Amino acid sequence: MSVIDAAYATVHDHPGGANALAPRFVTRAGGSMSPAVLCSKVDQKKDSHHLTLVEADKLMSFTGDLRILHALARSQGHVCVRLERDVEVSDMAVLELVALVWQGQGDVGEALHEMLADGRITSSEMDHFRVVVHQAETRLHQLVQRVDAMREPD
Repeated sequence: MSVIDAAYATVHDHPGGANALAPRFVTRAGGSMSPAVLCSKVDQKKDSHHLTLVEADKLMSFTGDLRILHALARSQGHVCVRLERDVEVSDMAVLELVALVWQGQGDVGEALHEMLADGRITSSEMDHFRVVVHQAETRLHQLVQRVDAMREPD
């Protein structure tokens, strides 16, 4: 999915669509954006309006839909990983996360084994494998974040 397709889907898949979202955008003049302008900003066939980075950030915050972020990352050959906001800082919390990391590695191995068992890889198997690998990566990044939170100042 392209970035503009992700933006379009974010607006149009949200309950109430542009009618619900546009009033939340405050213009420089202090008014709100019209639904028609928001629709134009996410329509790849329109050259008259463009979604700004600030607006894209607000759109993701308003909706909780991060398809724009993931599409941007994918277009640059990257992936996004959600990090915890409130990190528990303790030895036991780190140990618990290490156990989840180990479990995730086993899940990756199991998913790979199942995917290769019949000698062919289907789209649904690949989709499942991506999810399992992403979950394992997320746990590793959370482990780094949690241990970093325990670091003493220099």
